[in-house]
Amino acid sequence: MSSKIEWTEHTWNPISGCDKISAGCKNCYAEAMAQRLQRMGVAGYENGFKLTLQPQRLLQPLTRKTPTKYFVNSMSDLFHEDVPEPYIDRIFSVIEQCPQHIFQILTKRAKIMSQYFATHPVPDNAWIGVTVENRKQGIPRIDYLRTIDAPVRFLSIEPLLENLGEINLGGVHWVIVGGESGPNARPMKNDWVINIKKQCEEQGCLFFFKQWGGWGADGVRRSKKNNGRLLEGVEYNDMPEFIV
Repeated sequence: MSSKIEWTEHTWNPISGCDKISAGCKNCYAEAMAQRLQRMGVAGYENGFKLTLQPQRLLQPLTRKTPTKYFVNSMSDLFHEDVPEPYIDRIFSVIEQCPQHIFQILTKRAKIMSQYFATHPVPDNAWIGVTVENRKQGIPRIDYLRTIDAPVRFLSIEPLLENLGEINLGGVHWVIVGGESGPNARPMKNDWVINIKKQCEEQGCLFFFKQWGGWGADGVRRSKKNNGRLLEGVEYNDMPEFIV
């Protein structure tokens, strides 16, 4: 499915549904969307946001010949505790059969992901990332990410919920930062973002500013669209290069 997410092009959801495990999950956009799709009677969302394998979607990337970027499981978490390892293997088998595409995999369950990749190679076309929303739960995930031998390791710092202080970005190639959107969005402050941007510059990481979300840089609540993507007047769209 085509996506409006600024750092990808399509989504691929061979799994749907999840469980909340950290502060960043509080206002989960995927939960609200899954519940809306369930009310609309959309196939695949009969269980709402309950973890559900979707094997009928496994082969979708094989039908697309034009190279694209896929965000894997935008509606779930590939490394959820209840996803069977053989099913994860099937997902990576499809990824390996589609070398023309980039597959962006993001998790909050960094320890499980690290354990999986300790015995499985990362495909050359898979970018591996973790969510970092705060210091207590988010920052420790970076150490797990560093254990993984991937062509691109990235952080999705969204929603950014506090000043992260000093961050060790060693081994990280790409950092995405964004504020929370939706009716219950929590504000993100300008200096929190600038702190991350400066450390990316100092440590050689690409920096991508995704959005302000429901609160502007001036601390005023507006629609996501009206707050836009400018950080101190500049749009930052850095992204790793990938040659097929």
